[in-house]
Amino acid sequence: MTVAEPTTEGTYRDRIVAVEPGGNEYIAEGDRHGKPSQLLWTWASPNLEFATIFLGVLAVSYFGMNFWQAAGGIVVGAGLGALAHFFLSARGPLLGVPQMVVGRLSFGYKGNAVPSTLMAITAGVGWFATNSISAAFALSTLFGIGPLLGLVLVVTVQTALAFFGHNLVQAFERLAFPVLAVIFAITSVLIMSEADLGAPALDGGVGGVGGFLLTVGTTFGYVAGWAPYAADFSRYLPRDVSAVRTGLFAAAGLFLACVVLAIVGAASVTIVSAAVTDNPTDAFTSSLPGWLAAATLLAIAIGAVAANAINVYSAGMAFVTTGVKLPAHIARALATVFFGLAGFLVAWWALADAATSYKSFLFLIAYWVGPWLGVVFADQFLRRGQPVDGLLYDKTYSNRPGLLSFLIGLVVSLVLFCNQELFVGYVVRALPDLGDIGFFVGFVIAAGSYLILCRSRIDAQKKAV
Repeated sequence: MTVAEPTTEGTYRDRIVAVEPGGNEYIAEGDRHGKPSQLLWTWASPNLEFATIFLGVLAVSYFGMNFWQAAGGIVVGAGLGALAHFFLSARGPLLGVPQMVVGRLSFGYKGNAVPSTLMAITAGVGWFATNSISAAFALSTLFGIGPLLGLVLVVTVQTALAFFGHNLVQAFERLAFPVLAVIFAITSVLIMSEADLGAPALDGGVGGVGGFLLTVGTTFGYVAGWAPYAADFSRYLPRDVSAVRTGLFAAAGLFLACVVLAIVGAASVTIVSAAVTDNPTDAFTSSLPGWLAAATLLAIAIGAVAANAINVYSAGMAFVTTGVKLPAHIARALATVFFGLAGFLVAWWALADAATSYKSFLFLIAYWVGPWLGVVFADQFLRRGQPVDGLLYDKTYSNRPGLLSFLIGLVVSLVLFCNQELFVGYVVRALPDLGDIGFFVGFVIAAGSYLILCRSRIDAQKKAV
């Protein structure tokens, strides 16, 4: 059975200061607008922020990497994450629906509620809290106010942007991009010129292959963490735009911003500083001239808003996709307000130990995104050339092997390869130098399971069309 896809009404189009109507419907031709090139700043702006910088700080300070080892791990992890983003963004204009709606092909209408819920919590609470913390610290240092007041200010702004929806978020990313790019370019040049790139690895870190794989894992977790949002911001493009250009611009913005700032973060650790502070943004800017430190702190706050406007917007979209019943015309907007409040409360709680919370959170993302990507890409491979119209909103459509494959990949990767303080996987206990490769294992096992369990099922669907 297939059903007609609910669509937008064609009245929103490129209106900016207007609440985006509806929730996760198919975007009608009358509402399509824009060019693939706009995805460059859509995905660069939210990654020109302190959370990206801190990836490099983690690699050197916690994982025992020297600068060059950290840079290598960052490039590999970011490259893998950006590759996933390329393929998912490229399908947005053709399918015209949010990324988590596309996931119904892989998991079924009801089964898709599981990854959609994980996505909503990850984006709307986890990432929202993580980025809000860095913005709060930046505003605290810049204006001499308490971190809590800074948190209230930044949460208010980013929730308001997401409440209005897609077009206002896109407009903010476009306006923020040149400001962030110029400030961080100047900061990057100065930090790289002062850094000791040949400094040995710090004592006390993991080091070796394990430290390198941890660097790859955290970077992949960060970059691939955007994958469940990918089509959300390409679905409004006209249906006939180039899929390759769409994917390239989205992946390029994501990859370049993440690699450059994460490498700068790694270099910043090698600068000898007399500053002693529990504020990570203050520590990062302590070696900069006063005017540039102030500009960088402002850029950190703007970058966090750019990231969280997307996070809470897509969290609301995913929440609606779980099947929760809300009035259709305000469903997404109401969900963004809910996640803005929830993210604020978690950020308030995590202010006390931001570094540890961030490191653990990056791996939590990778653990579920790895097998999720495995299932989604395996499904995309099996369905190549198959029309999917009518399946995405069919409440009777089921694909239990998809959810089973996801859970198999998730459980096996956690039980055997998890490397966290609360639990160490059985393989890692025997091979402690392995680091944490759970995300790769989860991807491979989930994809392999799906190809085995679903090939005949999807072949039969193709013949029935």
